[in-house]
Amino acid sequence: MSKIKSIVWPQVVLFGDSITQFAFQAKGWGSDIANRLARKCDVVNRGLSGYNTRWAKLVLPRIIPDHGASHPSIAAVTVFFGANDAALEDKDPQQHVPCEEYSENLKDIVKYLASAGVPKDKVIFITPPPIQEKLWEKECILKGFSLNRLNSVAGQYAQVCVQTAGQCGVDVINLWSLMQKDGEDFSVYLSDGLHLSEKGNQFVAEHVWRLLESKVADLPFILPYWADVDCKNPENSLLCD
Repeated sequence: MSKIKSIVWPQVVLFGDSITQFAFQAKGWGSDIANRLARKCDVVNRGLSGYNTRWAKLVLPRIIPDHGASHPSIAAVTVFFGANDAALEDKDPQQHVPCEEYSENLKDIVKYLASAGVPKDKVIFITPPPIQEKLWEKECILKGFSLNRLNSVAGQYAQVCVQTAGQCGVDVINLWSLMQKDGEDFSVYLSDGLHLSEKGNQFVAEHVWRLLESKVADLPFILPYWADVDCKNPENSLLCD
């Protein structure tokens, strides 16, 4: 009997902090994307709660190794950092990363991805979302510390993310601006002032899909539709390339 060839599924990698880590929760934005791409590729969650870009760029080679052709093909990568980089230096020095370094770290991430075979047209930056300070302050107090993030500062990092995306030639979703468009009450998008609510997850999923759809449009449906299987000789349908 001839050896059956395994199927190597393409991947969409979600790389980010806790807002990505929680993306596969019920009605999460990652779950939405995975559902849209069922039978076309694997959506891989590589969210790392609490991480900033300083740490992210160090671990990226462990997440997407440069294995060349032996590695599953990468259909797209979302890079969703900044919420922790934007922590106030005097309140949260462990997570804080200065704006200038934040930009350089994002550039390094794009450079590494390119070296690992992921070109810039497959990369999507996502800026940090806005901060609802009153809600987040309540969370901070419950954990025994004072307010450590400000919406205005998150906005500065969002602007840097957008500018860096332009310099790198990658797509970007400016969540900070989109969620506050026309003076909208953006608190409905946040569960605790920082992380996404159910509505916020839907919002992110819609905007990610708008950019992602064209990047995955050429991915084929993997394995035949059940009605197309040759019932008399299923091997002919299921075991051929």
